[in-house]
Amino acid sequence: MTEPDILAGQSDEVREAARELSADAELARLSRAVREGVGRLNWRMRAECDAGSPGPTVLAVLSRLIRAGTHTPKELADAERIQPQSLTRILASLTERGLITRAPDPADGRRSLIDITPAGRAVMRQYTSSRERWLSGALERALSPTERQLLGLAAELLVRVADV
Repeated sequence: MTEPDILAGQSDEVREAARELSADAELARLSRAVREGVGRLNWRMRAECDAGSPGPTVLAVLSRLIRAGTHTPKELADAERIQPQSLTRILASLTERGLITRAPDPADGRRSLIDITPAGRAVMRQYTSSRERWLSGALERALSPTERQLLGLAAELLVRVADV
């Protein structure tokens, strides 16, 4: 990497500080681009697919139960970063709609275990299917096969960043 002429003749410390500032600025630009791209895509998918679907927090809870199985309410709240009071209302609504079950924890009767029902799985399948149909079509229309392959690699990286 070549340095700007303005750094010619500067001390090693000044040149190193300039490199760090440049790297920080590049990381900030990348961060902004990723945030804007993911945000716009999420907004567009909601606009195209989410009429009548459960809200994002409900979907996060159901998705967590599908991916990771039975949870206590505390485990769900911690995993999805939901306030316990908010989760209590969500779980009551999901139970009432038959999308989850609550059962006593055999190891500790004071706790309950939350699991998804077949009806909850069906709601998630329908939601996921409509989003995947729209996104598949958009990817096919907007990107070349090479770009789609590159996006697949980027998607894996985004998942890794999300799990930090």
